[in-house]
Amino acid sequence: MSHRFANRRCARAAALIALALLAGCATKPKLPPGVTPSVVVGPPLKSEVWKGVATAADQDRIARLGIAWQEALDEAKKTNPSEIAKEGKLLLPRAGLPRPAPTPGSYNCRMIALGKATPRAKAFESFKPFFCYVQVDNDQLTIVKQTGSQRPAGALWEDDDPNRMIFLGSLALGDEDQPLAYGDDPKRNMAGVFERIAPFRWRLVIPWPQNDAKLDIFELTPVDFDQQPR
Repeated sequence: MSHRFANRRCARAAALIALALLAGCATKPKLPPGVTPSVVVGPPLKSEVWKGVATAADQDRIARLGIAWQEALDEAKKTNPSEIAKEGKLLLPRAGLPRPAPTPGSYNCRMIALGKATPRAKAFESFKPFFCYVQVDNDQLTIVKQTGSQRPAGALWEDDDPNRMIFLGSLALGDEDQPLAYGDDPKRNMAGVFERIAPFRWRLVIPWPQNDAKLDIFELTPVDFDQQPR
């Protein structure tokens, strides 16, 4: 090896050592007196808020909404194709529009059950209309079914998906004055997705409900003032 080449290698090694020493001696910038370093954490995701309330079972039901749509529609189309076609957008998955929050007031509501969770269940069943009411409670929208022997009631939560809200509620039975709070009785819990599907038309979709269906769909349309229940 030539002396010139060896000298170059030594010089390069010395330079690298000097840079390492300088890096090791570097000091953190000094903060002004009385100031301590802090980490700024942003607000939680909207989905983190409602998931902090929902049970693990209901989170799983909502996560499997797409499977419920597919299985329920496939079964219902085999037995009731004309009824499915007649309902149009109401029974179409991924039909949610922006600004899903409903206006407080009375609504005409009706429910359609799709899919068979048990062998003896019907693949399609449409129920008589009833009244339900949307109101604001502690800055949060709530929905209450006003009539009938089984009356769902619950709150709407914002979601990271701007085209939907999350419904978490429970079922009031018989002559009960007030529904149970969500989570008090897991067998009465209800969880689903609330969407706006057209001007002045909304739907509440409950996947894997605790009955004989795979999908319960509630249609909501506003009630005229002179027709509202007293």
